[in-house]
Amino acid sequence: MLTFPVIAVALIVLYLLNSIKILREYERGVIFRLGRVLSKPKGPGLIFVFPPIDRMVRVSLRIVVMDIPPQDVITRDNVSVKVNAVVYFRVMEPQNAVLEVQDFVFATSQLAQTTLRSVLGEVELDDLLSGREQLNMHLQEIIDKHTDPWGIKVQLVEMKHVDLPDNMVRAIAKQAEAERERRAKVIHAEGEFQAADKLRKAADVISGNPQALQLRFLGTLSEVATEKNSTIIFPIPLDLIKAFMPENK
Repeated sequence: MLTFPVIAVALIVLYLLNSIKILREYERGVIFRLGRVLSKPKGPGLIFVFPPIDRMVRVSLRIVVMDIPPQDVITRDNVSVKVNAVVYFRVMEPQNAVLEVQDFVFATSQLAQTTLRSVLGEVELDDLLSGREQLNMHLQEIIDKHTDPWGIKVQLVEMKHVDLPDNMVRAIAKQAEAERERRAKVIHAEGEFQAADKLRKAADVISGNPQALQLRFLGTLSEVATEKNSTIIFPIPLDLIKAFMPENK
């Protein structure tokens, strides 16, 4: 039969074994002893937690990737869009993450959603589509400022997709097409202007030397002849036959 000392020793051994906890490298343990938190989180490695006196809350220090579901946003110019984003954050102070907020992941998610709607509601649609980098930085600063008392560092906020109404997609497509046509007309006009300037300079050079006009004329005939035309009709400048005309007396 087992004696009382043997049973007591076995119970003590079981209690000590049950008190051993192993925390991974990225984990910290916030220990509450008789309801009061210890001054410093425990871990990583082997630690002792003595229930029911102690209660441990595990906190991961790894980066959390949180998806923000699509939010209905009305921009400053009264355009209704749906925007979703992703937030990257991590716990820097485990004690604050446990003591200052009930569920820091849920709280950060709700804060990110409300901040996304409020910030994007203050910008126009063109700024939302073209200035994503600045808006992402602005969102990150606001969310990080509010989560700092919780011991959470928001490292990055990225808008993933902006869902536009069909009528706005068509309007933007028309605007882009009109912009391309405008650029094409401007480029064509600049080309005509440059060509006219070059032609003016060439005319000034040719007018100073009549033989240059004849050489240019003959060069044009040579280019036309390479097209395998059977008949070539061309005007004869008077300068070519002036040499065969008798001088007026």
